[in-house]
Amino acid sequence: MAFTLRAADGRDAAALNALERTCFGDDEDSFSPSQLKYLVTKANAQTRLVIDDDGVLMGYGTLLFRRNEKKARLYSFCLHPDVRGQGLGQRLLLALEAVALARGCDSIYLEVRADNRSAISLYRRMGYEVLHWMEDYYHDGCAAWKMLRCLGEGNSASS
Repeated sequence: MAFTLRAADGRDAAALNALERTCFGDDEDSFSPSQLKYLVTKANAQTRLVIDDDGVLMGYGTLLFRRNEKKARLYSFCLHPDVRGQGLGQRLLLALEAVALARGCDSIYLEVRADNRSAISLYRRMGYEVLHWMEDYYHDGCAAWKMLRCLGEGNSASS
């Protein structure tokens, strides 16, 4: 199966909500439909989608930007369980990194659940470095790792 990546727009809010529920459930840390629509239509953000041959949303990633800041924040990132392990996470991250570079950013940071080993492994393979531990970060009490990837040549998280 082939997949395409494209920018999200307001018409994608319902599909984003369905994927959000599939990947994260209805817990306190998942986005509501109105939050997702705001991220796509009004926030200083960019969302990229992974779409399958049938036009079904199979993944998304959202970057947040702050004015006068050269760091983008990877705010949300998920792939449908049925397509994990096919290299789509890497493709999506590369697309988001290209968006960040085009916006003049020199790095991307994120927070990831400490118990999400597959995501941590992906981020490490893609060059993200651990900055620090964040105790009791998520609503359910799970800790998080804060990670950073410097974009461009010769950069490292410590610079």
